[in-house]
Amino acid sequence: LQAMSGSEQDWLALRPQEPSPSQCCGSGCKPCIYDVYEKELAQWERAKAMQDKSLLVGKKEQGNNSELNPDTFTAFSVSSVEQLTEDTYQYKFELPGNSSLRLSLGQHIVLRGVVNGLEVQRAYTPISPGNAEGYFEVLIKCYEAGLMSQYIKTWKRGDVVFWRGPFGGFPYRPNKHGELLMLASGTGLAPMIPILQSITDDEEDETFVTLVGCFPTFDRIYLKPLLQDLARYWNIRIFYVLSQETSLEKLPRSYQENTYTGRLNEDLMKTIINSCRRRPFVLICGSSTFNEDMSRYLKAAGIEENSCFVF
Repeated sequence: LQAMSGSEQDWLALRPQEPSPSQCCGSGCKPCIYDVYEKELAQWERAKAMQDKSLLVGKKEQGNNSELNPDTFTAFSVSSVEQLTEDTYQYKFELPGNSSLRLSLGQHIVLRGVVNGLEVQRAYTPISPGNAEGYFEVLIKCYEAGLMSQYIKTWKRGDVVFWRGPFGGFPYRPNKHGELLMLASGTGLAPMIPILQSITDDEEDETFVTLVGCFPTFDRIYLKPLLQDLARYWNIRIFYVLSQETSLEKLPRSYQENTYTGRLNEDLMKTIINSCRRRPFVLICGSSTFNEDMSRYLKAAGIEENSCFVF
């Protein structure tokens, strides 16, 4: 067997590495990390065939110009960490100058973390308005055994983390739908917040919104002050469904009349839809089980699939 020439070894060292399954966040990003790999591999093969390394110069692993980019990761620094419930945190990131992420509604961004030498990627939806200047905020639930959670829990002010994006989103247009029915479980609230804020910020937008937030207990409802503010608008109603509360008596009076105990089931779904002022267009965000259950209940209530959007 002939020993590999030095230049062969050089080329092999430059060959892009295929991503491992843990690096794909599974959110259907375009481009996905695998698309980026295919593109870089093709570029490498072309450069190798022509024996011209300058063709690889375009490959940049991380950007540092603080512009969010779907293809490469950009560094952002953590400016504050706020614990909202026992397992959920709100993280604020700095944007240089008064720049803005310029996200469209409900778009998500992908975080990269390295845990015990394994690279992991997960998608999160910022809850700050898409045009917020100088910062963006993300709501994250940390799981006891979650790989990414172990990394996120170490964050403190001044730490630098890497994001790419944006991806996805809901093509919202003011007044396109008479009423939006938002069904959110836990951190599934995240993509709903920027849409709600864009409606309340626009005096011309007269869309009615019914938000149904599903949480285990009253203490674990996120962003209560913000939700209470939004519920003061004439066209916004907010209901809470608390699966582990048994009675409403312990809740503050202002929450009692718009809170249900138990689970959001088919009967409750019908009640809520019947109370909507117009036939709603439905936005759903939660775990895959939650999303499937909601789709089933909606169908039973006569809401067609083309009147739903799942984040």
